[in-house]
Amino acid sequence: MRALRFGYGVAVTTLTKKLRYPSLYTTRFLLLNHNYDYRCRNPHKSLNLSSKNPQIFNRLFCSFRSYSSSGPPDPPSISGIDPNSVASTVSCPNSQRLQDDDVSAIDAGSSLRKPVCMWPGMYHSPATNALWQARSIFDTPSSDVDSITEKTPSHSRTTILYPFSSDYILREQYRNPWNGIRAGKLLEDLDALAGTISFKHCFNNAGMADSLLLVTASVDKMVIKKPILVDIDLKIVGAVTWVGRSSMEIQLEVLQPTEETSDPLDSQALVANFTFVARDSKTGKSAIINQITPETEREKSLWKEAEERNKLRKKRRQEKKKEIENEKEAERLNALLAEGRVFIDMPALADRDSILIKDTCLQNSLVCQPQQRNTHGRIFGGFLMRRAFELAFATAYTFAGSAPLFLEVDHVDFLKPVDVGNFLRLKSCVLFTELENPDKPLINVEVVAHVTRPEFRSAEVSNKFYFTFTTSSDAMRNGRIRSVVPATEEEARRIIERMDAEKQM
Repeated sequence: MRALRFGYGVAVTTLTKKLRYPSLYTTRFLLLNHNYDYRCRNPHKSLNLSSKNPQIFNRLFCSFRSYSSSGPPDPPSISGIDPNSVASTVSCPNSQRLQDDDVSAIDAGSSLRKPVCMWPGMYHSPATNALWQARSIFDTPSSDVDSITEKTPSHSRTTILYPFSSDYILREQYRNPWNGIRAGKLLEDLDALAGTISFKHCFNNAGMADSLLLVTASVDKMVIKKPILVDIDLKIVGAVTWVGRSSMEIQLEVLQPTEETSDPLDSQALVANFTFVARDSKTGKSAIINQITPETEREKSLWKEAEERNKLRKKRRQEKKKEIENEKEAERLNALLAEGRVFIDMPALADRDSILIKDTCLQNSLVCQPQQRNTHGRIFGGFLMRRAFELAFATAYTFAGSAPLFLEVDHVDFLKPVDVGNFLRLKSCVLFTELENPDKPLINVEVVAHVTRPEFRSAEVSNKFYFTFTTSSDAMRNGRIRSVVPATEEEARRIIERMDAEKQM
């Protein structure tokens, strides 16, 4: 008979009576390991935690897992105790709330009470943890066949609540050093939510999870419409708005209402459009997904807007990189390079209000860990966006000399998937600045992610990110934002391409 190993996690709270602190509670976490065979007596009795003592059992028992290093799977129950049902008793009573649109919302704070061991691919984002929980509805078997059906946007509509005003622990996880919101974590959560929405739209039953891969293909430009505060409740609402043959667009709204106005549009802080594509898990080719049937006038309007964006994306993909051949473009190139040549050839005479692009660069490297993977075993696109944002923020910070204010992130294409174990290098630079408005200068930062394989002596670009920051008027009193100039023709071409892309938006 194979031995079964039990791990107990017990939180014990005791009352410490002291003269100055008469009601000081002390909490300890006890981890006990025991080995039993299948014929053993109720293991809970050794800790006096059996069902005969429900009061003690409910107070002390936090989580329960059973596992064996080898051999057959664990039996469904031991002495009448089901491990899964025991674990499921640990939950937040208010983990779900009903919204005006009858959509059950996920409380981002509720995941803080969940056993971390229950969900794969965990990393430190409570909203992401809650979304893993939402996806677990597909863990139960279903009799539905793997056929393509039509669904409405309401079927995939999902809401996340951030009760910042009442949940101190959640608020502190999203607070930056300047008492603002951590925009990188918010971008991470947006990608996770978009993935969950695509999951709900495409998967009809648990069996489809093994045959279909859903990956982030691109993210449209996102613009911050108003400052997002960390001490006011926040809500993210999203749904599938458009579906092609194997691709879909998910629109997400970041909402933060204020007391000054009751207009829903005034509470809208950010709108994001994610494009996901479906791939056959065995062949890697595109896979047909469920179609969508808009019902309301707003859903039909969103579908038309998404259709236009999809046509524009296809047009851009078909266009090859523009070669700078005519005289006008050649003049732009030479004008950008003129000041850079002074820095290279006559540095003592260079403009002190300018700086070379290469002197604004920062970079960092990391090995992608299993804790950052998604349901398909690859690295979350949201994790990459967060790391890119944090590097871009540091680049703008060191360039401006004061904490920058995040304004927008441009269209993002996910060129190559990033796998667990990949060596990822992120390189950033200030690509150009816009100084037409001295009170609100714009700092455009480029971040390029490379998947590096030292054993094969290769490096490939997986993503390019473009972030725009500004600085506060108070920070401008201490100094002036400098112009950035290229030193090479390749840098000048990158600047021209980005400037042209900005004009087309």
